[in-house]
Amino acid sequence: MGYKLNLENMNLALKELKKTYRIYAPKVFEGAGTFSDTDRVRYGEVSTIEEIEFDKKSSYSYKETILPTRQTLFFFNDDECKEAEVDERPALVFLRSCEIHSVKRIDDIYLRNGFEDIYYKKMRENAKFILIGCENSFENCFCVSMGSNKTDEYNAYIKVDGQDVYLDVKDEEIAAILDYVEKEEKEVTPDFVTENPVKVNIPENLGLEVMKSTMWNEYNERCITCGRCNFVCPTCTCFTMQDITYKDNKNAGERRRVWASCHVDGYTDMAGGHSFRKEKGQKMRFKTLHKVYDYKKKWGYHMCVGCGRCDDICPEYISFSTIINKLEDAMNEVKNND
Repeated sequence: MGYKLNLENMNLALKELKKTYRIYAPKVFEGAGTFSDTDRVRYGEVSTIEEIEFDKKSSYSYKETILPTRQTLFFFNDDECKEAEVDERPALVFLRSCEIHSVKRIDDIYLRNGFEDIYYKKMRENAKFILIGCENSFENCFCVSMGSNKTDEYNAYIKVDGQDVYLDVKDEEIAAILDYVEKEEKEVTPDFVTENPVKVNIPENLGLEVMKSTMWNEYNERCITCGRCNFVCPTCTCFTMQDITYKDNKNAGERRRVWASCHVDGYTDMAGGHSFRKEKGQKMRFKTLHKVYDYKKKWGYHMCVGCGRCDDICPEYISFSTIINKLEDAMNEVKNND
């Protein structure tokens, strides 16, 4: 059902929703940018429609709202383990089409990969998604090439045009909240971008032979293995475990799950001192083929959704879309060398 209402009534609706939901959306954090006098757009809790940043791409994805950067799983001592309590209030998350596609990728890893992760499942089952439309492409986006520019898998859609708010509501609980505010019924269709300036071509004949290409050598010099591309990515799901003991009682502590990065040194370290992929180019190769090759082999679609955040955040200006577009030449190089 579609509706049109003004900003005041939308804020009244959010006030009612806030009684039940934790509401997350991209918002501006003043002075939190790369430099002291710059701002950062990232996800945080909001209470009003004016707090939500609709016109800029967030530097970080929504991912931390359902997969925390750091999460205590349980506490332990000499006698017992106790599962950590979680905020059981449902979450309402404002996000874009490519990010809704990325939710499916995270679900694949944590819910459909041979087991169900109980910690992720609790947060995921309590999450609802409000789609933010994209009338135009943002810098570095290539969602159209990845097929993630459109979706109908949302609980509600929102568009703000001046003082007017347009909603397409599928969820009954959200629709019930709107009964409390003045509105008019109106047909509402989501805005989806249909073309990006950046386009990528993934070779149909892409295979593991590309690992032998010399294209990866470039990143031994350029990449600094900071891991920023992984942390802003809406589909990277790797983590490590940390057991923390308390200073006042060495026999008590907690186990935490913490985001990890396949680029960062130590990621592939094993007992006995062995480590895989020591060179930076090897790490870039692993990430690239995971995003646009082996994931599709298993699930039928690529892991990358083309949000372009990895290009946005890289301090060395490495473009992931450019890496993808180099793969065809890399395959030809390998074939010619055979």
